[in-house]
Amino acid sequence: MVDEMIEEAKAALRIRARAARALLDHSERADAAKAAAQHFFDGITLAASDVVAAYWRIRDELDCQPILVKLMDSNQTVVLPVVLGPEQPLDLRIWEQGASLYESGFGTLAPSELAPKAEPDIVIMPLLAFDGRGTRLGYGGGYYDRTLAAMTKKPKLIGLAFAAQELDRIPREPHDVPLDAVVTEAGVRHFGAMA
Repeated sequence: MVDEMIEEAKAALRIRARAARALLDHSERADAAKAAAQHFFDGITLAASDVVAAYWRIRDELDCQPILVKLMDSNQTVVLPVVLGPEQPLDLRIWEQGASLYESGFGTLAPSELAPKAEPDIVIMPLLAFDGRGTRLGYGGGYYDRTLAAMTKKPKLIGLAFAAQELDRIPREPHDVPLDAVVTEAGVRHFGAMA
């Protein structure tokens, strides 16, 4: 009963979060992506050996491409997620310098199925909303939850969002792993041990 109530609350918050994100105009989005990339590199500590999982934007998500370009230009190891199917964890494939990306469903691009795989030290996650406790509201498919549960190490989790995607409070279930930080066009906010 409690789980059903939480899921209903999350479904309502997803509708609200999508509507807020949809209100942002095109020029705001491009400027926000550039500002967020600057804040990411100023506020998130990266070691040269860190493997960074990022994403290829779908629909009206904050564009991660400015971060991806700089990571690739600095020879950081980058992995991109691929959805293999329902109820499966994401396949995290290394995007090697000069390698082509291919359509991988949901409007995303990813390295080929022959690309090597790696577990990330840092995961840049898309989201619909976040709150001041570092709770992330995703799309409800559980892909990141399953992926994190299958990992052998705990990576730093960095949400990437527009500042307008912040909500007062998002219900957190036991399987919901909180973010370590969120990066928006307004800056970086750290949570938990990173705060």
